[in-house]
Amino acid sequence: MTTPPLHGIRIVELAGIGPGPFCGMMLADHGAEVIRIDRPGTSGIAAAALDPLLRSRRSIALDLKRPEAIAAVRRLAAGADGLIEGFRPGVMERLGLGPDILHADNPRLVYGRMTGWGQTGPMADQPGHDINYLAISGALDAFGRAGEKPTPPINMVADFGGGGMMLAFGMLAALLHAQRTGEGQVVDAAMTDGAALLMSMIWGFRAAGVWRGPRGTNLLDTGAHFYDTYETADGRYVAIGAIEPQFYTALRRVMALDDDRWSAQMNPAAWPALKDDLTAIFKTRSRAEWVAAFAGHEVCFAPVLDFDEAAADPHNRTRGTLVECGGVVQPAPAPRYSASTTVAPVMPGEREDATVLRDLGFDPAEIAALGH
Repeated sequence: MTTPPLHGIRIVELAGIGPGPFCGMMLADHGAEVIRIDRPGTSGIAAAALDPLLRSRRSIALDLKRPEAIAAVRRLAAGADGLIEGFRPGVMERLGLGPDILHADNPRLVYGRMTGWGQTGPMADQPGHDINYLAISGALDAFGRAGEKPTPPINMVADFGGGGMMLAFGMLAALLHAQRTGEGQVVDAAMTDGAALLMSMIWGFRAAGVWRGPRGTNLLDTGAHFYDTYETADGRYVAIGAIEPQFYTALRRVMALDDDRWSAQMNPAAWPALKDDLTAIFKTRSRAEWVAAFAGHEVCFAPVLDFDEAAADPHNRTRGTLVECGGVVQPAPAPRYSASTTVAPVMPGEREDATVLRDLGFDPAEIAALGH
């Protein structure tokens, strides 16, 4: 039997929304014991039971306006390896749970802070959401089609890629440092920083002169005819990513693109006209017919699947990319390991505050003082 790679790590998570819970989910998926502290009367059990972001950890409802609850959080943090919080800068300090206090209790503690703008800077105390952090990072201006307004890719880039996943990475780096040195520290994870970091390759393209035009006119932003989605005869879509010459040659072969003008693959001036032609050609067959036509050809082709289709897709089913837990279809833990397991998702059930607190070493009188 193998154990998850984070087995033995304990994290205290101050409940929040979006990127903070995603970080908690990632750590729990890979074996950390994550104990979430909810506010009383929030996150109803019914709603929580449907939220994959809250899976695989136990929770306690504590009223942080009460000194007994603050003392309980300090006690939990004193025995933990890490803590995650997503309040605006200064809130934890006003609660009496700032890094200085918790590090005095536990010098090894990794104190993870998830915010949109970061702990410092002129915007630090302002409200915001993914779209705002994406906007100021410079990334949002790159998303969209030519001649159209910027289009946010839902909230995947700032909230989850640049936020929760970046915090999870920072937590693990700081945990390794703490194990080596005994020194805890603060991880200041700002979604603006993370969203900007995810654009590193595009900044490199820009410096090299490869990314020259406005959005929707470049290699990877739907400017190129060989890197885009196309509607098929039945109103479905396919995705083409035939960048390298061998894949582009295969694309031409499958679609009988014999005219010499298709040879100008990397000439941006030719892209709009070639895209118009591909748009018309793809509409001559159904998506299933195009899937059959491209089968066995190395083109970098895939059908655009909806949620239900993705869950039923043979490749996804073989790998277990999506699983069902508690009646909720959701992504499985990732990545996979050769020598370790991940944690099979468990959806939140009935909260058992007293049981959790007892397991954490609180006696009956202390549990009663916390209102449980």
